[in-house]
Amino acid sequence: MAQLAPGDTYTESANLPMHAMNHQVLSQVQAWLEQGKAVALVTVVRNWGSAPRPLGSLFASNDAGDFVGSVSGGCVEDDLLQQFAQTFPQTVAIVRYGVDAEEVRRFGLPCGGTLELVVERVTDLHSIKAARAAMAGGQLLERHLNLTTGEVSTCTGSQDFFVRYDKNEMVQLFGPRWRLLIIGAGAVSEYLASMAPALDFAVYLNDPREAQRRNWRAPGVQWIDGMPDDAVLAFRPDCRTVIVALSHDPKVDDMALMEALKTDAFYVGAIGSIASTRARRERLLTLDLSEPEVDRLHAPVGLPIHSRAPAEIAIAILAELIAARNKERVEHGAVCQTQA
Repeated sequence: MAQLAPGDTYTESANLPMHAMNHQVLSQVQAWLEQGKAVALVTVVRNWGSAPRPLGSLFASNDAGDFVGSVSGGCVEDDLLQQFAQTFPQTVAIVRYGVDAEEVRRFGLPCGGTLELVVERVTDLHSIKAARAAMAGGQLLERHLNLTTGEVSTCTGSQDFFVRYDKNEMVQLFGPRWRLLIIGAGAVSEYLASMAPALDFAVYLNDPREAQRRNWRAPGVQWIDGMPDDAVLAFRPDCRTVIVALSHDPKVDDMALMEALKTDAFYVGAIGSIASTRARRERLLTLDLSEPEVDRLHAPVGLPIHSRAPAEIAIAILAELIAARNKERVEHGAVCQTQA
């Protein structure tokens, strides 16, 4: 982690996905507020050296001592709860841990790490509801906290970060930062659609076959109507879009791939054996696709973990997506700065 001087602005975009964890914290915060309880929300806004939790991590507590979330390995949370028991937060405060060697030892921060937190007394139920709605609806929402006045506002998000912070303002970004379009409504697709939201994906599905659509069982996906090629074009893939063709039907998968491989999609994959992948490549080269475009295809899709069962194949696909996404972030920082 780069060394930063106090007061510098830091934007983090290379952390692990926290969509599921943040949703859990905000859900509990909303419940406490609706019950009339006082609530403090703690956000990791900076860390120097190594730190147990990435920027944007959330921890919340109410005035009864109940808590949810995490900003460290546990010792920092214990100290915060002790402070809250003595004087519960009334406004906004900046708290640092690991400033000296004694604190590093006491709070278990590795490698001499320093942790900076924003502690706020949450009174704005509207912004919490808006953040949760954004997460549920596959949208990005920015929550702006004025560190001087405590005022909160929200707006539509567009960039790939978890938190921005300077001496005047903290900006949190909530909602899935990636879109996953699945072509083909089969067993592998159902497992993939169920697992992907925990990894920061809003999930969409297209399958023109009525029988497959009628027998789809996984909840929470958004259907894209039409034939696969039209669905891809309507989806307007960008650099945070993943498209995987899983129908096992060349007539369905090839229609999607012939358009997907021409777009800015971050990752395009297709299921199949090595033999069927070779045959698919030959077909795609006859469909007005260049060799460099066809070379973008990840096929057979997923890491080679000898998967056989549908759930295992879905895990292999997600593992390859995570590896590709994290590799890009480590080597080049934020994957992109816009979203369709």
